[in-house]
Amino acid sequence: MKQLLKALNMIRLCDQKSFWLRIFYVVVQSVLPLLSLYILKFMVDSVTDAKVQTVLGYQLDAYVLLGIFCFLFLLNRVVNLLSGVNTDIMSQRLIDYLSDRMQKQSARLDMSYFDNPEYHDTYHRAQQEASFRPLQVLNGFMSLFGALITISGIVIMLVSASPWIIVVMVVAVVPSFIVRIVKSRQIYAFRRENTQNYRRTMYYTTLLGGRDYAKEMRTFGLAPFFRDRFVKIRHELVHVLVRISRRIAVYDSICAIVETAALFFVTLFLIISATSGAITVGAFVMLFEAFRRGQAALTSLVSAISGLYDNRLFVGNLFEFLDLEPTIVSPKDAKPFPEKVETVEFRDITFRYPKMERDVLSHFNLVAKAGEVTQIEGENGFGKTTVLKLLLRLYDTDQGAVLINGVNVKEYDLQGLRHGIGAIFQDYVRFYCTAEENIAFGDVEKHDPERVRYVAELAGADKIIAKLPKGYDTPLGRMFDGGEELSMGQWQRIALARQLYSDAPVLIFDEPTAWMDVPSRDKFYKTLEMMKNNNKVIILIKHI
Repeated sequence: MKQLLKALNMIRLCDQKSFWLRIFYVVVQSVLPLLSLYILKFMVDSVTDAKVQTVLGYQLDAYVLLGIFCFLFLLNRVVNLLSGVNTDIMSQRLIDYLSDRMQKQSARLDMSYFDNPEYHDTYHRAQQEASFRPLQVLNGFMSLFGALITISGIVIMLVSASPWIIVVMVVAVVPSFIVRIVKSRQIYAFRRENTQNYRRTMYYTTLLGGRDYAKEMRTFGLAPFFRDRFVKIRHELVHVLVRISRRIAVYDSICAIVETAALFFVTLFLIISATSGAITVGAFVMLFEAFRRGQAALTSLVSAISGLYDNRLFVGNLFEFLDLEPTIVSPKDAKPFPEKVETVEFRDITFRYPKMERDVLSHFNLVAKAGEVTQIEGENGFGKTTVLKLLLRLYDTDQGAVLINGVNVKEYDLQGLRHGIGAIFQDYVRFYCTAEENIAFGDVEKHDPERVRYVAELAGADKIIAKLPKGYDTPLGRMFDGGEELSMGQWQRIALARQLYSDAPVLIFDEPTAWMDVPSRDKFYKTLEMMKNNNKVIILIKHI
């Protein structure tokens, strides 16, 4: 229940006006059908007995009662329309709100989470449910609230005929309630146990439909292989779900027989009462409809309760993700990052990635000084890129310390630290934005078009951009309309310009010339000399 109340409060905070309007509409939607049923009784009696009826002290004939009945019908339709619009507004606001919460949460978590399959399972479950489960919680509470109002009114009507009708009506829906709870538990357990299988099917779908994989998928003829894997997993998942569904359908059929029997005996009782003169024809119509609507309201109540139970299980996935906390954070008394960096030191560093059985770095030492180019060379798997990640505090060392100007990087403000280090990664990102935006991302808080062009020239990207249809305003990549694709070497020069745009006192280059031709490499090394003369700490990572 705690998780459900948290979800309900989150929805309220998302859009308070729509939230309270929803409650108002539910009350009105629950009361209007009862009023219509009450007026229907007098309208039928006025026709069958040809008499003016006394309703709440007023003398009303059949025509007036008909007018009231139609007015209530129209009012109910209007309220339903307004409620639908309100629900549409709430659902969109909720999607935006949860998307924002999940994006912020994902951005604040440590890199170590992304190395953990359990995190990806947690994120997948949260992502799959986030767009609709909280709104279902609200709908469940509102259905529960509305059903209770309706049932209360119907009980008042039915108790005048016989209290046993109410007992029969309630007992008839108990089996259905049990079946729904069992189904919710089984479906939730199945989906949780098969989270990785669902993630695998999404991965295979990405391989089969993603542009980045298209060349090799076609070159090596891999589509049938991954399609077979996709079909096999989906077949197994569907097989189990169908088996659960069929088993529950059998129990649902038994529940339907019980509810039909209840309807038969109650209706028989009302027919006998009407033919014996114990109740009027209008009372028969009212009580018969009241019982039917009572059954429907109880079914709605059962659905709301079982739905809330179901959603409680799934909403837990959302809060499980949102409750994750980063371990790499700024200290309470964080030091500001220095404007001028004299030294960067790696002192006796030992590190292994989470859940790995071997150290990537073991007692590693290095000192890099301003005005020099410090090179780190080694074979694949030597741990060169890991050095960069430790300096940026994407991970923390297991042993030893990373020092900047003799101060442990753990003592600096985390955002200031990362802002003070300009890095180009070996697996740099290709942002499908304009050329100017791609470069200006190096310091997203300071957009200076002149500097964009200056660093583009330093990185050798200016000539590439000059050939694009809209120059710096040209979208890069073929993901969206109007985009221009670049070669890997051209993309690398754009990424290099992005790093230089940061103008950070510490610059790290991770295989910066891997995709460059000879003239571009010469250009890069000339730029490197210029950066060195600007008294920056430069670390160059290269393969042997």
